[in-house]
Formats: sequence, structure tokens, C-alpha cells
Amino acid sequence: MNASDAGPILIWGAGAIGGSLGAGFLRAGHEVVFVDTDPAHVAAMNADGLTIDGPVRPDRVTATAHLPGDIEGTFTRTFLCVKALHTEAAIAALAPHVAPDGYVVSAQNGLNERVIAEVVGAERTVGCFVNFGADYLGPGVVHYSGRGAVVVGELDGTATPRIDALHALMRDFDDAAIVTPDIWGYLWGKMTYGALLFGTALTDDSIADVLADPACRPVLTALGQEVGAIAAAEGVTPEGFDGFDPAAFAPGAGQAALDRSFAEMVAHNRRSTKTHSGIWRDLAIRKRKTECEAQLGPIVASGRARGRPTPLTERLMATIAEIEAGRRPLSRANLTELGGGTA
Repeated sequence: MNASDAGPILIWGAGAIGGSLGAGFLRAGHEVVFVDTDPAHVAAMNADGLTIDGPVRPDRVTATAHLPGDIEGTFTRTFLCVKALHTEAAIAALAPHVAPDGYVVSAQNGLNERVIAEVVGAERTVGCFVNFGADYLGPGVVHYSGRGAVVVGELDGTATPRIDALHALMRDFDDAAIVTPDIWGYLWGKMTYGALLFGTALTDDSIADVLADPACRPVLTALGQEVGAIAAAEGVTPEGFDGFDPAAFAPGAGQAALDRSFAEMVAHNRRSTKTHSGIWRDLAIRKRKTECEAQLGPIVASGRARGRPTPLTERLMATIAEIEAGRRPLSRANLTELGGGTA
């Protein structure tokens, strides 16, 4: 089956990632159906279209959107684009709408492919890694603030016709999208980078400002090294992207490599109008639970299973939980405390 015969693309979760991807596919001439749990967002898209705000291809596209209980039929190409903490519930609702010969692309943060595969089967699960900057601003509006890595790959690393077709589709969204035989390397790379972002979200400062501050780098380095050690224990070699060099956080890596990676991450984030992470927005703006437990929890669980402690990651999770509960304000002092006085 070629792409033109595959039918509409189903985007489950029309927020920052799903909205950006879906709008890009629509602009390229593909038929897209959105599903989202927010009635106001669904109503706005159906009434006025989906607006993509920001410096990267601003546009308003005609959109068809449904609440989860209203969608009918099955789809060959489906994208799960919800927050990691909602994956379990979302894949349970999405699964009946995945065609027998269809697949689910996990366009999310974390190792959600594992959860998806348990429900629909590994053979119907496709790995995806995205690092572009985007935020959901309100009903019918997504801010696409900066380009970033877009990568897809089969979970077992094989080359298949469907991954080639999916790669072509992703290039309709971003012409720099790539296909990889090592999607787990990218996912674990994002896990390591994600730990740094959770660190920056403890403060009100921008991602770039925290990464650029020499006083913050020791604790961020220790976080990256801790997660990198768990990836190595899992037999995974993390892949780099957008200035993040996982090798710089490996045991024995020199200071020059770390300095270079931090400088390149700062430069990448300065180019984006997305100054703060989605994690920070959840804490500071939306006042809701973050993806912390869903993203960092598997790292801690893997460490315990392999007898490799992750004390810094666990303290980071506890600090985020206190901020979520309103027991701790956002402050640079949080990062200082996390590092035992080193930030």
C-alpha cells in the first residue's frame, strides 16, 4: 500500500506535537483527522480551523476534529501525541481505531513505545523522536517556535516499506526528517536530554540561560551522566541531536567535550522562540501535573532492576512533585539544592 492509498491520518492528541504535525501534513495535501480530549479545542478547530502561530510556517488550516468518544472507523496511519502520563489511557482508547494492517507512531517524549506495544503489539508500533519547539496556547491555537530533530524507525531496526513511506510523510512536515535503524538510541538520547530540561524547569529562567550558566553545569552534567549510565546498562548507545552530544556525558569524557555540547545546546535553544520547556509551562502556567513521573520513572525503575542507583534523578522527581503540589516555588535555589550547593 502506498501513502496515497493509506487513507486519512489519525492524530490522537492535537496539542503542541500533534497539532504541529497534523498542520504540516494538511499543508502537504494529506487528509488528517484529529482527536483531542479538550471540548473547547475540538470545537475551535472545527469552527475556525487550527492556527499555527510563531516564526515557523505560521498558518491556519481547515481541520476536522473529534472527541475520543465520537471518532468512528479504523485508520492505517495513527499518531499518538499525548503527554507521556496519558499514554496508557490514550492507547486503550485509540487501539480499536487502528486497522489490522495499521500502526501507531509514538510522537511523544519518553519510552512510550513500550506501553503502546503492550496494547497493540510491537509489530504495530513505530518509534518516533521529535525535538522541535512547540506549545499549545489555547483552543485552536498551537505555537510552533523552532525546528528540531525529527526521526522515525522500526523498533527492531529493520528497513521496511512502511518506514520508508512514513519517512516520506515526515519529510512533508520537515524536510530534514530522517529514518534510523537505532530509534532506541534516539529515545534514550532524549531521555538524557530530557533530564536536563527537567532540571532547567526547576527555575523561572530560560532553558538557554540555565544551560549557559557555568554554576548550573555540574548538577546538569551529573544528571546526564546518571541517565547515560542507565542507558548503557540497558545496552543502548544514546544518539545525539540538536547540539546534545551524549558521548560528552559518558564516564571519562573530557571537559572540552562537555563545554562544546553545552555551548551547542545553548545555541540551538537561543534560535527558538520557545524559551522554556513544556515542563516549565505545566508548572508555571498551566499548574498541572507534568510528565516527570512518566518520563523519569522508567529510568529509576531500570536502575533499581539493574542494581544501579539513581539518587539525583529521584531527588529531581521529588522536587518536581513538590512544585506540582504547590509546596515549593520555582527558583534557582531548587537547582542549587538538587546539586548539593553546586548550582
